[in-house]
Amino acid sequence: MKKILIIDDEPHILLMLKKMLERSGYEIELATNGVEGIELFKKIKPDLVITDIIMPEKEGLETIREMKRIKSDLRIIAMSGGGKVSADNYLKIAKIFGASKLIAKPFAVKEMVSAVEVLLKDDSGDKESFWNKSGQSGLEKENS
Repeated sequence: MKKILIIDDEPHILLMLKKMLERSGYEIELATNGVEGIELFKKIKPDLVITDIIMPEKEGLETIREMKRIKSDLRIIAMSGGGKVSADNYLKIAKIFGASKLIAKPFAVKEMVSAVEVLLKDDSGDKESFWNKSGQSGLEKENS
């Protein structure tokens, strides 16, 4: 079963995504900010991350950059409803930082499920060869 980590500071978004993706057959883990998300990411080694951009403690852009440094081929869906600037601006930056797919809030359930299915369909990479038994990625091991 494919593991998905969802990071968002809005509880109703987390629960809605969890329910709809579990119904589609995915194992879901939740985090409410980037700090929590990075910790879970290292622990559970997800196949896909869905993250909001604007969050307290550690926002999504920083979170994306850190995760991509750890696992460069990680698939990430960045989502944003905007803030002081439009969602498009945040999402364009997320793409530069390595997000695989950009979704503006509010989004249709079908749009999110479709994006997840497309990103996880081509999973030819061997996750276990990248992550060693201690949970470090190949990059972390090289930098040790």
